[in-house]
Amino acid sequence: MTARSVPLICVGHSRAIPDISYSGINKDGFFLVSACLDGKPMLRNGQTGDWIGTFEGHKGAVWSARINPEATIAVTGSADYTVKVWDAITGLEMKTFTHKRIVKSVDICPSSRQVAAGGQDKVIKIWDVESGTCLHTLEGHQDTVRQVLYMRNSDHLVLSGGADQVVRMWDTRSGVQVSTAFAKASVASLELSRDSKLLTSASGKEVTFWDATTLVPIKVHSVNYELNSASVNPDMTKFVAGGADFYVHVYDYKTGEELEVHKGHHGPVHCVRFAPDGETYASGADDSTIRLWQTSPKNYGLWQTNSSGSTGPSPAKK
Repeated sequence: MTARSVPLICVGHSRAIPDISYSGINKDGFFLVSACLDGKPMLRNGQTGDWIGTFEGHKGAVWSARINPEATIAVTGSADYTVKVWDAITGLEMKTFTHKRIVKSVDICPSSRQVAAGGQDKVIKIWDVESGTCLHTLEGHQDTVRQVLYMRNSDHLVLSGGADQVVRMWDTRSGVQVSTAFAKASVASLELSRDSKLLTSASGKEVTFWDATTLVPIKVHSVNYELNSASVNPDMTKFVAGGADFYVHVYDYKTGEELEVHKGHHGPVHCVRFAPDGETYASGADDSTIRLWQTSPKNYGLWQTNSSGSTGPSPAKK
């Protein structure tokens, strides 16, 4: 019988969680930042789910939250029409950038010098963190920009996905679109592999794996539920997906076979992300909780194997 892993449940938010993001692995471990429609993004220990702090300042729902690899800077995008840059160590607000409409997605470039943000105004703005100036406005999407994402190896290449069913790559130095690809539905999520070679998108009922440089599809996996998010583990052996059916699904990356289905959330799953060490993955949902799941049940962090062969954590975390 296969060992069963019980998730860590991270509480503290009071509304739906539309976005979660991990830092890289540093000397102090790795960290997770979460966006929430309660307007209070939070920082947690990425391995245990322990609450570290809350970024206070937004006056509306927070739709997107990202943290840089070094876990020193976080950025958030909100329904209050602003993008905020935070010192992730002190929790203090560093900069605020204003948009004309609701901001749905943000990201920070590899050097942490620039921030990309997109939303209901259908454009992507590139902001200089130090000066606070808008360096570029990228125009082309015909509907809400739902995702923005920097290539991991470049400060000048940004990927975007829109409700217009288009994935675009931009050179932010010139404002020119480098590549364009077409999905079959609104692009709900985008994720890059660690080497920036594979782009994973969730759109409608399809998870698509793209060559991240050319935006040529490598393969497509279809499901029977509406997707909100998908994530591939670092060793490229599994991917997870979540959506409207309340479940977290685990698939074999090579074959597409469904390996596991995790029940527990009491609402649609809005975001899933693998931790940088690949040992766990996080899911955020409409029920205001984040759940941390083990990729393979074993003694790890707060999980300990019991006499039945199952692994279980300590009580729920704020």
